[in-house]
Amino acid sequence: MIGAIPREARQGLVDIAPVIVAAVPIGLLYGALAAAKGLSVLEIGLMSLLVFAGGSQFTAVELWTQPVPVATLVFSAMLINARMILMGASLGPKMAGFSWPQRLFGYHLLTDEAWALAERHAGRAKVTPAYWFGLTCLLPAAWVATSVIGAYAGSLMGDPRQLGADFAFTAMFIGLTAGFWKGRVSAATIAGSAVASALVYVLAGPPWHVAAGAVAGIGGAYLAAPADDRA
Repeated sequence: MIGAIPREARQGLVDIAPVIVAAVPIGLLYGALAAAKGLSVLEIGLMSLLVFAGGSQFTAVELWTQPVPVATLVFSAMLINARMILMGASLGPKMAGFSWPQRLFGYHLLTDEAWALAERHAGRAKVTPAYWFGLTCLLPAAWVATSVIGAYAGSLMGDPRQLGADFAFTAMFIGLTAGFWKGRVSAATIAGSAVASALVYVLAGPPWHVAAGAVAGIGGAYLAAPADDRA
């Protein structure tokens, strides 16, 4: 059975496996928090399936009140997920072998971790549809399943944040970022993003810190890059 899976797809599955493990406590936490805000198990599962964006889902739950502030939720989700535009632009040239349906559905499955892993893979091999969908096909299923389980379990499982489980994705992404280290440009990008996002988080709160970190990181990379690369 495993031998029937294309080699590129198997590599994608291997690469994403640690991310799926890290997603388990985060999905459980999201489901429990959403259920505590009054969302039904069906609503929680559908949000994870259709939105599939952990950061904006947590923000939506945090802002969820009655009546629901629809405009605020939509704007916050758009602002947080604006980084996906940059990630998609980065991956676009590397997805030349994709058909338009494959490309559009592939972008729906895009996550921070999948982007980082695909970019790292592109440094040594071609990003094929088999690799990309092997990389991205299981994480949505794990996210939806753990969201629903968390909604059912609720208070029975306690708060995973007390164990530091909410830091799992952050720690993993720090490790992935280290693999992209390219000296001065990387240092300027990381420092600019970290300082700007931290300051804006303290002064203005979420979700503005996400956009501030992205803009500052781009600016830092541009200023630190050699003059010949800025054109």
